Amino acid sequence: MSVGRKFFVSAVIAFLAAHSLMADTVKIGIAKIVQHEALDSVEKGITDVLNEYAKANNVEISFDLQNANGDVNTASQIATKFKGEKVDVAVGIATPIAVALATAMKDTPVVFGTVTDPVAARLTDDKTHGKGNVTGMSDEIPTVEHIAMFKEIAGIKKLGYIYTSNEANSMSALKLVEEGCKKAGIKLVTQSISNSNEVKQAAEAIVRRVDGLYLSTDNTIFSALPAVKKVFNKAKKPIFSGDVTGAMSGGIFMASGFNYYKAGRATGEIVVRILNGEKPADIPVRYMTDSSDSDLLFDVDAAKACKIAIPEKYLKSANMIFEGGKLTKK
Repeated sequence: MSVGRKFFVSAVIAFLAAHSLMADTVKIGIAKIVQHEALDSVEKGITDVLNEYAKANNVEISFDLQNANGDVNTASQIATKFKGEKVDVAVGIATPIAVALATAMKDTPVVFGTVTDPVAARLTDDKTHGKGNVTGMSDEIPTVEHIAMFKEIAGIKKLGYIYTSNEANSMSALKLVEEGCKKAGIKLVTQSISNSNEVKQAAEAIVRRVDGLYLSTDNTIFSALPAVKKVFNKAKKPIFSGDVTGAMSGGIFMASGFNYYKAGRATGEIVVRILNGEKPADIPVRYMTDSSDSDLLFDVDAAKACKIAIPEKYLKSANMIFEGGKLTKK
């Protein structure tokens, strides 16, 4: 073998080894801030994409799946664990866990999933580009448009909003809710919480003061979603959710938002790009803006209970209908 040929082969081996593609096993650490249907769907989307990648490329991948159970101290401990294990890529599902990973791991690629405002969370410097060893997927939803739709369909005049005051994701969403209410000319009534144990009490405190409730992608709220549905269903007041996953079992009048499993797959595709040698800073932040990424659900049972007539144009555009205790997908 010529000297030039030997140099080329050595360079290729070094490159592949540096990107973990020749290692016996590629280690992927995936952590979510709390367990609920939406974040579970994101996790599944990520692992499905990576398992497909492993099969197609004859690569073995091991997953370290962690759940912080809504505790930021546990999130920090998970980040330390991933750093000690020297995972090849660390994935943080939701803002607090993503921030913990990015803070602790400066030499390992970090991919965030379902972070509403990566700039406010200081994960990136702008909404479009990765930064240093960090990039990912944003779950920003069209909150202003949602509130306008809620007013049009349900005639809301006083909108309730429960949010987690110590989560950056929720504080960013609150600003959009305030903007949406201002543009729609409706009154906003808010109730803050700090943990999932306060969710039911917050729902009970706000339900009599509002015509309906809007839910953004607040992980703490969704971890206790059954309690919220029970309070508002009993009062026969509608809920509009920006997360369709939590509405698929009924009890939420309408829901509009992107498909969280698809969001997980989009996050997994970013991880694949990193495994293939791209730098996180060169990978744009992914937003779920294509119409094929989104779902629209109406709960006809909840609409009848709240005495709301859903316009036919909206029923026709919905790809999910919950009626008679059953979910039908178009």
